[in-house]
Amino acid sequence: MSLALPSFGAAPRPAPLGAATADLAAVEARVRAAGTSFYRGMRVLPPDRRAAMYAIYAFCRIVDDIADEPAPPADRLPRLAAWRGHVATLYAGSGEDPVTRVLALAVRRFGLRRQDFLAVIDGMQMDAERAIVAPDLRALDLYCDRVAGAVGRLSVRAFGDASPAADRVAGALGRALQLTNILRDLAEDAARGRLYLPAEWLAEAGVPADPHLALAAPGLPAVCARTAALARQNFAEAREAMRQCNRRAMRPARMMGATYAALLRRMERRGWRDPAEPVRLPAWEKLWLALRFAFV
Repeated sequence: MSLALPSFGAAPRPAPLGAATADLAAVEARVRAAGTSFYRGMRVLPPDRRAAMYAIYAFCRIVDDIADEPAPPADRLPRLAAWRGHVATLYAGSGEDPVTRVLALAVRRFGLRRQDFLAVIDGMQMDAERAIVAPDLRALDLYCDRVAGAVGRLSVRAFGDASPAADRVAGALGRALQLTNILRDLAEDAARGRLYLPAEWLAEAGVPADPHLALAAPGLPAVCARTAALARQNFAEAREAMRQCNRRAMRPARMMGATYAALLRRMERRGWRDPAEPVRLPAWEKLWLALRFAFV
């Protein structure tokens, strides 16, 4: 006579990336507290990839906050240097806090590259060493690649595509997003003594390379229009490279690209006479974009 064993239902699912539940909760809470649309946008990803993206975002947010603090460079630069050491621990398979412990798991699971983490820190160091004011086009391109392109190269691997074409998407889309941010944040950056528009274009338009004087200069709209055109060119290059990528993996990138391209179009329609006037996407447009990419 055999005895039937009681059924207790399906076994519980393992935690994303095999991480500790408390670490995952801490990372997610940090992302949610940032108050951006990133938290909701990444909900479309499977659990392992979503956890990796939350940890990548948390890392970027931490080093960005260090670079943006009002403290002198002598205080900020050692803290950024310490993060180079934290990155080294990721590739030894360990971490010292929830963010680095989840990142260490993501590194192993998705093949995230050390040089991309370090490039992000390099970009933040450019901001921390001194206020960036009217960089030349080459320096601006390097800055955009470090603070946005490198983030993209980490992200596409977490999304599920590590191909050369995915890296091209990361580079072009990262530049497009960063240039859009620069145009959106002109007044906010000026209040911090920063001006990211390229020196060559400012000089050609007769705009002073001074964050506060530039905002009121008659030639500023022409410089902004050229910067917007460069952003649109990068959006187009990203879309072209996406055609060679895994379509499903690129869904978050397409969504981010469409959202920022819509923001850029709104700024272009508004014009650049009053850069302090905020430009935001209305709720209905955000919802439409979310629905448009929900199942593609």
